[in-house]
Amino acid sequence: MEEDEGSLKVKKPPLGLAKKTDWRTILRDSVSTPTALANSLNLSKDEISEVCDNYPAMINPYYLSLVKKKGDPIYKQCVPDVKELQDYVGEEDPLCEEPDHQQRKGVPSLVTHRYPDRLLFRVSNQCAMFCRFCTRKRKVGHPKKNPTPKEISEAIIYIKNHSEIRDVILSGGDPLMLGDKQLETIIRNVYNILKKRKNSIIRIGTRMPCVLPQRVTKGLCRMLKKYHPLFINTHFNHPSEITPESRKACGMLVDSGIPMGNQTVLLKGVNDDPAVMKELVQGLINMRVRPYYLYQADLVRGTNHFRTTVQKGLEIYKALRGHTSGLCVPNYVIDAPGGGGKIPLLPEYVVSISKDKVVLKNYENKKFEYLQIE
Repeated sequence: MEEDEGSLKVKKPPLGLAKKTDWRTILRDSVSTPTALANSLNLSKDEISEVCDNYPAMINPYYLSLVKKKGDPIYKQCVPDVKELQDYVGEEDPLCEEPDHQQRKGVPSLVTHRYPDRLLFRVSNQCAMFCRFCTRKRKVGHPKKNPTPKEISEAIIYIKNHSEIRDVILSGGDPLMLGDKQLETIIRNVYNILKKRKNSIIRIGTRMPCVLPQRVTKGLCRMLKKYHPLFINTHFNHPSEITPESRKACGMLVDSGIPMGNQTVLLKGVNDDPAVMKELVQGLINMRVRPYYLYQADLVRGTNHFRTTVQKGLEIYKALRGHTSGLCVPNYVIDAPGGGGKIPLLPEYVVSISKDKVVLKNYENKKFEYLQIE
C-alpha cells in the first residue's frame, strides 16, 4: 500500500500488519537494513547506507504505520538523515556516562551513579525503534555493546554494596526489549536488595508504550505488579504517537498500580510549537500519564539538527503554565553537559525580593505583591 506525498511515495506496512498483537512478531518485521529502509521510504540507498554505517536504524511496522508523509514529526524521529553525518558539534557521550568519564572509582560499566541516593542501571542495548535524536546513539543497536551477564552481575553487586542507594532506574536501550523472565530476574535481584532499605523504589525507563505498545501484555503487567513500589517513565514526543494502541498499553500499566510519568525531548520540527506541546501534555494526562520532564536536547554529535534554543523551550513552558492544568506542565530541564545532572529552567516569575515583599509576575504578565514576615 502506498501513499502519495508530493514527490515521495511512502510504502506503508501491509494491511493488518500493525494490528498484530504479538510484539515479537511485529519486531521481527522491522525494517533495519539500508535496502529495506530505502525501499520502504523511497530514499537513496547510498545515503541511508552511509548514515547506518555510523548510526544503526530500525523501525518496527507499528511505528512506521504512524508516518503520514516525508518529514512529518514521526518520520523525523525514526528515519535516518544525512544531516546526522554533517554534524561535528557536541560529543558522543556528553553526559559522561561511559566508565572512563565516571569520577567514582569502582563504578561498573552499566551503572551511572551521579546522585547520592539513586543510580541508573542500563540493562539493554536494544530498542524497538532507534530514535535519531538518541542521547546514547553511540551504542544503542550495536550488537557488540549489549550488556553481558557478567556486567549485569557486577551492577547488582554494586547496588548491594552501596547502602545509600534507595532508587534504581532500569534503562537502556529499552529494558522491555528483554523477555519477561530475563527482565524479572533483574528486577527481583534489585528488589530483594532495596526492600530492606527505607523508602526504596524501582523505576523503569521505556519507550515501548509509545513505539511498540503491543509489548505491554497481561503477563508483563502481572509480573511487574509483584515488585511495588515500581514506577514507569515513558517517552512520547508528539500527539500523533497517542493512539488507541498506546492508550491501551498505558491503561494496562496504570491499572496494575504502576504510576506513569513521561519524558519528552524538545525537538525542532517535531514538537517545538506551544500548540503541539499543549495537545501532547493534555493527551498524556487524559490517559493517566503525568508529564514529568521536558528535556532540552542534549549536545550529542549527530543530533544537532534537532536542537532548539533554550528561549524556545521557555516560550513553550510559559504557554503551558497557567494556560492549562498544573498537572500537565512538565519540568523543563537541561541534563548538564559533563555529567552535571538535571538543572531546571524557569521563566522569570520573580521580579524582585526584599525583606518586606516579593514582587511576582503571573502567566498573564500581571504583577502581584506578597508581603514578607521575619
